[in-house]
Amino acid sequence: MRLTHGKPYPLGATLDSEGVNFALFSAHATAVYLCLFDEEDREVARLRLERQSQQIWHGHVSGLRAGCRYGYRVDGPYQPLIGHRFNVNKLLLDPYARRLSGAIKDHKSHYGYQFGHEQEDLSFCELDNAERMPKCVVVDLENLKPITPLVNPFDQSDSPLSLRRSVIYELHVKGFSQQNPEVASERRGRFAGLGDPASLQHLKSLGVTAVELLPVQQFVTEAFLQQKGLTNYWGYNTIGYFAPHQAYLSESISESEGDGAIEEFRDMVSALHGAGIEVILDVVYNHSAEGNRLGPTYSFKGIDNLSYYRLHPSEPRYYINDTGCGNTLNLSNPRVLQLVMDSLRYWVEVMGVDGFRFDLASTLGREDHGFDVGSGFFDAISQDPVLSRVRLIAEPWDIGPGGYQLGQFPISWSEWNDRYRDTVRRFWRGDAGMLPEFATRFHGSSDLFEHAARKPAASINFITSHDGFTLMDLVSYRHKHNQANGEQNRDGHNENYSDNYGHEGQSDELALTALRARQCRNMLTTLFMSQGVPMLLAGDEVGHSQLGNNNAYCQDNPASWLDWRKDIDSDELLSFTANLIKLRRRFPMLCHRDYIHESANQASPGLDWFCRQGEPMTKAHWGEAQTRTLSLVISGELEAQAGCRQALLLMFNADNRPQQFTLPSLEGIVQWQCLLSTQDSPQYGESASYQALLQGASLLLQDRSLMIYYAQFTSAQEEPSAREMPSAKGESR
Repeated sequence: MRLTHGKPYPLGATLDSEGVNFALFSAHATAVYLCLFDEEDREVARLRLERQSQQIWHGHVSGLRAGCRYGYRVDGPYQPLIGHRFNVNKLLLDPYARRLSGAIKDHKSHYGYQFGHEQEDLSFCELDNAERMPKCVVVDLENLKPITPLVNPFDQSDSPLSLRRSVIYELHVKGFSQQNPEVASERRGRFAGLGDPASLQHLKSLGVTAVELLPVQQFVTEAFLQQKGLTNYWGYNTIGYFAPHQAYLSESISESEGDGAIEEFRDMVSALHGAGIEVILDVVYNHSAEGNRLGPTYSFKGIDNLSYYRLHPSEPRYYINDTGCGNTLNLSNPRVLQLVMDSLRYWVEVMGVDGFRFDLASTLGREDHGFDVGSGFFDAISQDPVLSRVRLIAEPWDIGPGGYQLGQFPISWSEWNDRYRDTVRRFWRGDAGMLPEFATRFHGSSDLFEHAARKPAASINFITSHDGFTLMDLVSYRHKHNQANGEQNRDGHNENYSDNYGHEGQSDELALTALRARQCRNMLTTLFMSQGVPMLLAGDEVGHSQLGNNNAYCQDNPASWLDWRKDIDSDELLSFTANLIKLRRRFPMLCHRDYIHESANQASPGLDWFCRQGEPMTKAHWGEAQTRTLSLVISGELEAQAGCRQALLLMFNADNRPQQFTLPSLEGIVQWQCLLSTQDSPQYGESASYQALLQGASLLLQDRSLMIYYAQFTSAQEEPSAREMPSAKGESR
């Protein structure tokens, strides 16, 4: 081995024909040491990087090859009162490491201060942590073939790959396949398991167009969870922004030192792309796994704490905690911003993903004065030739001042719409006074997005996500049951807008289970019929339950893993959900590119709201707080068949009693054909409800149910034949 000055760019460890170039940013270090390890984790060399260029320490080591294991030690002042926490006794992870080997176990040697000392972080720890730290691994990226992305953000066609036609499926890589008997045991719970033919078959038969993966960048379990024997299952505790999470690698790959980790992830992406499914990553660039001033030192804190984190200006010993996770990354620093941008481009250009969902995205847009839609991060994304062309989805809040920013993100972004979630839950629970809010959310939340020239696709509609109750628990529990998390049930949301309908938890009582199943169908139908982009939580299509735990972030066990054993109820719900997605794909007016403000009587597209008597809604109708019924007609042309104008009639009965509905009258429509019903009682069977009805006809809707009818305007070139008409269950005959 021979150390030469090397180059300051690119950052990280870069393999070339002669060896490996190493480059690390630190503005305040006094010395940087590159530590090399053998396969037995023994330190075989410690090389001081003598050359510094514009605050980047760099050197080239000849003779090194892919698979080389390394880490850094960084020296400098340990002065927490002014923001410095250098400790040369700590082996540190390279922020640009493409792969890690080994796992982090909590130990007092990981802390820069003497753990338990009366002076806390003002003390200094001389313990060496190298034997308990993962090692960074040099990988060879030169011979990787590019993966063709599926996404085209400027696609305004009727293609399923246009964002407005997307159906997003949020899943956990491990939990999705861990218990699937059709996946080989060595692949279950791994990237390979998600790319397995059995997994792809489920996704394709369901009809989703994108999977949104909970964090897959290397993360660690917090000390307080390790002490309880629990793990950070969700993964929102990232420490390696370039490295795939080791636990999701097949065992044979995780034990090797090659680039198999990268290949396994890329193979998964390629398999999903081959099935026509995009890959969106949930990424955590708002904070790191190093916690607050009393947290461990794994990487950034020991490399340059003052640069990487936002510290209190008057007391730099303390971290600004807009994330609720102890620290906040300082994206106002150009090198920290560069780290995030380089990481994002890497996952697109090398790993092949199609977009990102940004955890606590309000934090990423914070400048010194607060959230700013013109922040450096947003500007960097918007001008980037790679990142400006992928899916960009924000979780539009954090816990800092002014952190709730729903509707305020840049024009190219979409946002998780929690107001949609809460409104749909409350409407179907039967809360009073919900009609105006329900109609606004169903319409695509134009009040939140249209003012900034944004489209309905800016709203990511969801009823459930990883954070909170599953759909089945939403209709089975009135209260959270998080005792298994070890926090005396204090964690998780207290207000879930849920109901148990008379019995807390699971039940075998037939009438109760029928009502719960009907409510699941009601909310799923609302989700897929609304304007905006629907997101389905994995498992909701088969009635997955977490037994009332609404914060299962640390439950890496069957409570969180999907149960693939089918019964009649789960199979029926799965078929119902797949048929809903087929309906959404069939009728483009359900995902129109622009907001619809015209009447169905006047234009195509058009949308009108009616009371259950079939009359247009008036101001008085909207103000009836105790009314829980509503109808709407949405019309439009089939984009593949110009001039064929169609209409859908949706009738909602969220009341706890059956209600009589009258079909509204629209010019050009003679007959309505039933498309779908969520009813289940025998008295509401096909003979009574599924027959074709003329305008002005009346029918009785079961309590807490909805129906969808279909019609073609007589001005269309030809009437639909019986063969073209969908059946009452949403299937094509």
